[in-house]
Amino acid sequence: MTTASYRNVTFDEIEIGKPVSVSRPVTHTEVEALALVSGDVDPYHVEPGALEHGEGPVTAQAVGAEAILSGLLNRRMPGPGTRIVSQSLEFRGKIRTGETVTATVTAREKHPLGNRVVFDCRVTQSGIDLVAGTVTVEAPTRRIAYDEVATPDLILRHNDAVAKLLKRCEALEPVTCGIVHPCDRDSLLGPLEAARRGLIVPVLIGPEAKIRAVAEAEKVDLAAYRIVSTEHSHAAAEQAVAMARAGELEALMKGSLHTDELMGAVVPSATGLRTARRISHVFVLDVPAYPRPLMVTDAAINIFPDLECKADIAQNAIELAQVLGVEQPKVAILSAVETINPKIQSTLDAAALCKMADRGQITGGVLDGPLAFDNAISEEAAKTKKIVSPVAGRADILLVPDLEAGNMVAKQLQYLAGADSAGIVLGTRVPIVLTSRADNVRTRLASTAVMVLVAHAKRAKLAPRQ
Repeated sequence: MTTASYRNVTFDEIEIGKPVSVSRPVTHTEVEALALVSGDVDPYHVEPGALEHGEGPVTAQAVGAEAILSGLLNRRMPGPGTRIVSQSLEFRGKIRTGETVTATVTAREKHPLGNRVVFDCRVTQSGIDLVAGTVTVEAPTRRIAYDEVATPDLILRHNDAVAKLLKRCEALEPVTCGIVHPCDRDSLLGPLEAARRGLIVPVLIGPEAKIRAVAEAEKVDLAAYRIVSTEHSHAAAEQAVAMARAGELEALMKGSLHTDELMGAVVPSATGLRTARRISHVFVLDVPAYPRPLMVTDAAINIFPDLECKADIAQNAIELAQVLGVEQPKVAILSAVETINPKIQSTLDAAALCKMADRGQITGGVLDGPLAFDNAISEEAAKTKKIVSPVAGRADILLVPDLEAGNMVAKQLQYLAGADSAGIVLGTRVPIVLTSRADNVRTRLASTAVMVLVAHAKRAKLAPRQ
C-alpha cells in the first residue's frame, strides 16, 4: 500500500506551452493487468519468461499509454476534478517492462466555454515515441487537494486458491467449531464472519465477561451464539479439547491465547486429541507466480522431526491435499542440495522417505528428494541441473527439513511473494486452526475453509456405509 498527496491546477492557473511530465518504470505486474483489461491475454504477452528484464514486446500498449496519460491528467495536470472529454492519439510503439516510461502533457489551447483545455500529449520510452496526439479535458475551476491517498499494491493471482476453497464450501453444511478464548477484536470477529458466510457454527469458549466486553466494543450481537464460560485461557483450552473429545465440536480455532496453551491441552494422550499419527501443521499457500496451490509442512509444530516423524508429516499433508482435490500430490522433500550427502541429514532422510514410499509405508503421493527449493518449484531450474523427476518443478507439497526452515519458507512466500495462506493442524481427532495476530480476514477465512473441508472428510469416513 502506497500513499501520495495530490493538488490540482485550476483552469485559470493553467499556463499555455508549459510542459508537465512524469516518469516511472513499467513493471511486469502492470503489463499483465493491462493485458487483461485490453483482452490481450495471449500467453506470449503475459507469461513471466517473455516479459522479465524488458524482453518481449507487449501489444497492450494502447491501454497502457491511455492509463499513464489519464493518471498524469487526473492527478497532476490539471489534477483532481479533471474530466477527460475527448482524445486523438496515435500509437507508434510498444511498451517494454523494466524500462522507464515518460508521459508529458503541454497545454495548447484554453476555451472558457466549458473550461476546456486541449493538451498535446506524448509518451516515450528509451527516447522512442510510443504515443503522440491531443487530449481535451474539462479543467477544474476550484481548488481540490487530497492528502494521503492510499493506492493498493497490485498482485495478480494465477490460481486464486482461496476463492476456490470458499466456493467448494458453499454446498457444505457449517461445521461446529470451538473458538478458544476469543477475547480480542480479531479472534472474535473472524469466526463471526466465517459464521455469517455459513462456514461454521461457532461455540465461544472463554471468560464470558471478556468475550461480551469485546462484542460490546465492536457493536456485535452475540445472542445467536453459544458461550461456554471459563475462568481463564488455560481453562478455555482444556474445556474446548474436552468438548471435542466428547464429540460436541468438529473443529477448534485458536483465539487470543498462546499457541502453546492450546497445544498443551491437545497433546496429552489421555486427555488430549492425539491419534496414532504424529501431529503436524500444514500451510496451504496461494503464491501468485505459482500455477497451483503449494503446501509447506511442518512449519509450526515439530521443531526437529526425525525420520519416523517426517513420514507422518508427509502422510498428513498427502491426505490433506487429496481432501483439497489433488488426487495424487507430488511431494518435494527439501534440502540445500539435490544430491545425497552423508554430512547433511536432510538428504539422508529424503532418500529414506522415498524408499518408504516405494515400499508402501507412505501412500497416496509421489515423493522425490532431496530437492533444493528452486528444483522443487521450477521446471527450468530442474532441467538446467539435469534432474529427471516427476516431482521437480511441479511440487504440490514442500516437506521441509525442520520447523525453522519451514517457517522461513512459508513467511517469505507470504511477505515477499504476496502469497495468501491458510494453516491447519492435522493428526488430531479434529482439525485445528492456529490463527496468528498478523492474519488478515482473507487468511482467516481461507484457514476456516480448509478446516471445513477436512471436517467434512472426517464426517464421510465416520458415516455408516449403506
